[in-house]
Amino acid sequence: MRNDTAFIGFGEAAMAFARDGAARGYDRKTLAATTRAAKLADFESAGIWACDSAADAIAGATVILSLVTADQALAAASEAAPHLEPQALWLDMNSVAPDTKRAAAAVIHAAGARYVDVAVLAPVHPARLAVPLLVSGPHAEAGKAALAEFGFTNIRIVAGDVGAASTIKMIRSVMVKGLEALTTEWILAADAAGIRDEAVAALNASWPDTDWAEKADYNLDRMMLHGLRRAAEMEEVVKTLDGLGTGSAMTRGTVARQRAIGLLGLSPAPTLSAKLDALSVAPAQAGASSGTGSPDYQKTPAFAGVTESEMSA
Repeated sequence: MRNDTAFIGFGEAAMAFARDGAARGYDRKTLAATTRAAKLADFESAGIWACDSAADAIAGATVILSLVTADQALAAASEAAPHLEPQALWLDMNSVAPDTKRAAAAVIHAAGARYVDVAVLAPVHPARLAVPLLVSGPHAEAGKAALAEFGFTNIRIVAGDVGAASTIKMIRSVMVKGLEALTTEWILAADAAGIRDEAVAALNASWPDTDWAEKADYNLDRMMLHGLRRAAEMEEVVKTLDGLGTGSAMTRGTVARQRAIGLLGLSPAPTLSAKLDALSVAPAQAGASSGTGSPDYQKTPAFAGVTESEMSA
């Protein structure tokens, strides 16, 4: 681990990438009484020195890995910029729209540091430092070298300016996170109709290389754990698609479905049946109301906690 490296944000991805060493980090969850102890424990378990501010974390650092939630990526860059060392590398590994990365790059470059667009193209577990990365922008070569020195082993530069790598990531997410949401909608409907086994058998027959019950179980697990974070990412995907002029109707549905599951705050049960049982009673637990005038489908487990404005956004 380099002793001139800093993490901004210390969630699942940062913890997967961190190794015991002298690097520092900052996560805003250390500032809240309800989350401070758990987040400090995360830092300690990874051997990373926890700082009380972004400024403290990046003081003297020449390589900074930004790994915050999508809705905080630009804010994190703006907060850090005044404290960056000249020519420091800001490696933006967040899942955000190309325009968001370009805005963050402008902030970082104005501060005299160097911005690198980094796209993470697979789940960070179990790959960890072997996860495939794409990098782009005017400082891509320097970024690739810094990532390799850190320990990443699967890095590829893509042609183009800041935004080129993230465009690939965003369009990939249309399918990856969209299939999660679609699979959840399918299995919830099949379970509610009492035909889950038949529905699974039908898809298994059509796609014999896929175990659809297993896929539904895995996708629900990911959405329960990370639905809110995924919803924030998919809002960035909506921006990307709308900017391209191709439309984003399906992806807007993905935002709603991911957020709905995440808002329930459920810990994933070990089996698909147990997950579906938990979701079947979740609306009452989440305080879902039938007095909103919204269509009935918005009050099913999959849409518990989703407001009408979010559905039409």
